[in-house]
Amino acid sequence: MAATKRAATRKSADDAPMGPTGRPYHGFPTPPKLDGHGPARIIALCNQKGGVGKTTTTINLAASLANYGRRVLAVDFDPQGALSAGLGVQTHDVPTIYDLLLDPKRDAREVIVRTDTPDLDIIPANIDLSAAEVHLVNEVAREMILARVLRQVASDYDVILIDCQPSLGLLTVNALTASHGVIIPLECEFFALRGVALLIETIEKVRDRLNPTIKLDGLLATMYDSRTLHSREVLDRVVEAFGDDVLETVIGRTVKFPDASVSGMPITEFAPEHPAAQAYLRLARELVARGAVA
Repeated sequence: MAATKRAATRKSADDAPMGPTGRPYHGFPTPPKLDGHGPARIIALCNQKGGVGKTTTTINLAASLANYGRRVLAVDFDPQGALSAGLGVQTHDVPTIYDLLLDPKRDAREVIVRTDTPDLDIIPANIDLSAAEVHLVNEVAREMILARVLRQVASDYDVILIDCQPSLGLLTVNALTASHGVIIPLECEFFALRGVALLIETIEKVRDRLNPTIKLDGLLATMYDSRTLHSREVLDRVVEAFGDDVLETVIGRTVKFPDASVSGMPITEFAPEHPAAQAYLRLARELVARGAVA
């Protein structure tokens, strides 16, 4: 029914092109240059389900925003360290976000690593981070520790993107408590829908109890394949349930993402003309147009 309804809206009165979400396709203007930098708006990329494109989105959105002149800090907050690896950063025997969480006297700027992408820096992570929840559980205001770390460097950047681990544990609550906004990458697959309500409930609890300013910046449909009825139906259901909270930009499924990850490069540099690279550039423009990023 939803698919039929959306198909019926494909043509508007002026025949404006429709995007895959069933809304008019906006190109979104190129963001203007900034007069200065900071303070950063902090955005958590969060979903308790793994394999939905959180890390891929963090890498390529960060690179796309940097491409438009924004100073970006990516925070690897997953013990798997995939964000660090995807940006070509070595994490063996180097200080990481784990050290900053456990040592309140440590300067966060000493841990930041510059990537090969101009204006894109990273705070790396490795498997040590998996022990953080055990160490932090008895700390006073344990949900606020990441916020303390990021306050040290927020004035140096325009946006800070936090790549969360696939869980709703203490680390993810820390990320939500530190953030101004949340982007939920959502795979266009039925089972990916099941946990979204629980995640939004968690965000609302954090808003009520820890961080009253946090807002949902949007749900991002990922791994979309327009050739399959299943992908189209899932996207229809997401739009029907969440309306304008669903971002207009949709990220398609492609083998170019793992190829770029192996090379330690964002897809915007690995294959800049590829439709996936253009989609992430469009996502960056959309977030600026929505006011989620300066």
